[in-house]
Amino acid sequence: MATTGEKQVMVIGADESEQSTYALEWTLDHFFAPFGPTSPFKLVIVHAKSMPSAVVGLAGPGAAEVLPIVDADLKRMAARVADKAKQLCATKSVTDVTVELVEGDARNVLCDAVERHQASVLVVGSHGYGAIKRAVLGSVSDYCAHHAHCSVMIVKKPKTKH
Repeated sequence: MATTGEKQVMVIGADESEQSTYALEWTLDHFFAPFGPTSPFKLVIVHAKSMPSAVVGLAGPGAAEVLPIVDADLKRMAARVADKAKQLCATKSVTDVTVELVEGDARNVLCDAVERHQASVLVVGSHGYGAIKRAVLGSVSDYCAHHAHCSVMIVKKPKTKH
């Protein structure tokens, strides 16, 4: 079991989705806010910034001119994700937190963060994709559940009733 001083490390994946925001809020409400500064965890929030070439693709004329523009947009989005995560932590008075922006595929970035921090728990949100979408796009939470070397908690946002 990994610790920072006396605290275990909890890694949480963050992106721009409402499911990710919900997972962070839920985690803060259940594992941090009730304990104040005596929470048993140190929080590491990790955002995986996509590589511009993965977004644009490598083929076609003009790709080289587009890559810097796409990269700048991805950096702005990553900064927004980090700022929102820090703000959420501040509103819940959670101060023992680190935010990391790492370039790469979310599945690999999160599993690498677990290893690097020797985390005891990885928290990811669930996008709630159906079987077909999950098969085509892949599921970060499914991959992490099978490959992360720690316990993985998948936080699902409750469906709204009409």
